[in-house]
Amino acid sequence: MFTTCIHCNGSLGSNEAFELFPVGARLAFDARQGRLWVICAGCGRWNLSPLDERWEAIEAMEARFRDTRLRVSTDHVGLARLREGVDLIRIGEPQRPEMAAWRYGDQFGRRRNRQLLVSGAVVGSAVAIMGGILAAGASIASFAGVYANSDVWDTLIHGRPSKSIGHIALPDGRVVGLQRRHARMSTLVRSRNDELHLRLESTQGAHLLTGEDAMKAAHRLMPTVNRFGGTKANVQDAVRLLESAGDPLRVWKTVQQQNGWTSGDKRWGGGNWTDGNSSRKYIRKLPGALHTFSVGERLALEMALHEESERRAMEGELHLLETAWREAEEIAKIADAMFTPAAIEARLAEIRRTS
Repeated sequence: MFTTCIHCNGSLGSNEAFELFPVGARLAFDARQGRLWVICAGCGRWNLSPLDERWEAIEAMEARFRDTRLRVSTDHVGLARLREGVDLIRIGEPQRPEMAAWRYGDQFGRRRNRQLLVSGAVVGSAVAIMGGILAAGASIASFAGVYANSDVWDTLIHGRPSKSIGHIALPDGRVVGLQRRHARMSTLVRSRNDELHLRLESTQGAHLLTGEDAMKAAHRLMPTVNRFGGTKANVQDAVRLLESAGDPLRVWKTVQQQNGWTSGDKRWGGGNWTDGNSSRKYIRKLPGALHTFSVGERLALEMALHEESERRAMEGELHLLETAWREAEEIAKIADAMFTPAAIEARLAEIRRTS
C-alpha cells in the first residue's frame, strides 16, 4: 500500500476510520467508476490508489458517507467530515445536507462536567474556609452578608466577571475588549426586517451589530455563555430546535424574534441605543440577554454557529474540489485503461449496477 505522494514525495498520513485503507486523512472516491484517491495534505494533489486496494474500501466509504450528517454537495461532488477527522469526498449523485448534531453531545457534556468540578471545588473551599473561621469563634452573624450576597456566590460559581475573553473589531474599525460579564449580558434585539440584531456589551460600552457583524461577535460570546455545557436532555432540546428551524441562521432569528428585547421594555432604562459609554447598570435578568435563554436555546445557538461556519468553509472548497476531480478523472481514465484484468472489469460492472 502506497504511503507517499507521487507528486511531491511527502507523506500521505494515515487514518483510523478505514481498517482496509488506513492511508490519508482526505479521501476521494467514485463508486460508480470504481476509483479511489488520497489527497496529499502537503501539495493538494490527488493520488490514484492501486486497483487491488479499492473495492472494499470504496464500499466502506460509501456507507460512512451516507451515515454522516455533516455533508454538503454540488451536482457532482459531496464533502463529509467523519468523527475520526477524515474528510470524505464523494463523486457522483448529490446527498441532501444534514445537521451534524450528533457530535455535540460529548462536547457539551465534557464542558459541563469540567465546570461543575471546578465550581464545586471553589465553593467547597469557600465553605470550608468559612467553617474553619466559625470554628475559631467568629459569629455566624458576621458572615450573614456573605451568605446573602448573591453576587459573591455568582462569582464563585460563574467565575470572575471581569476576566478577559478577548477582543473584537467593530464595523468602524475600532477594537474593543470583551469580558466574561459582557458575554452574559449581550442581548438579542427583535427586528422588523428579519435581520440578526445583537447589542454587544464591551469595555467601551454597548454597540448595535447586525447581520454578519453580529454573527462574528456571537462566535466569541457563546462559548462563554455556555461554559457549563448541558445535559443529554439539553442537547436533545437543542437538536430539536436546530432540526425544526431547518437552517442554522434561522435558529438565531427564531430565538431573536421570540425572546429578544423590544424597545417598549422599560427595564433598559430608557431603551435608547448609545454607541460607546453607557450609563446602564449591570442588570441580572435583562430581557433578551444571552444568558437568560433556556439551556437548550443557548446550546442550539452555539451549535448553529459551528454548523454555519463549517458549512460555509466546506462549500467554499467544493468548486476547487470539483475542478481537481475533473483533472484527476482524465488521468484516471488513461491509467485504468492501460491494464485492467477481466476480473476487475467484472467487479467494476457489478459496483456500477448496485451504486
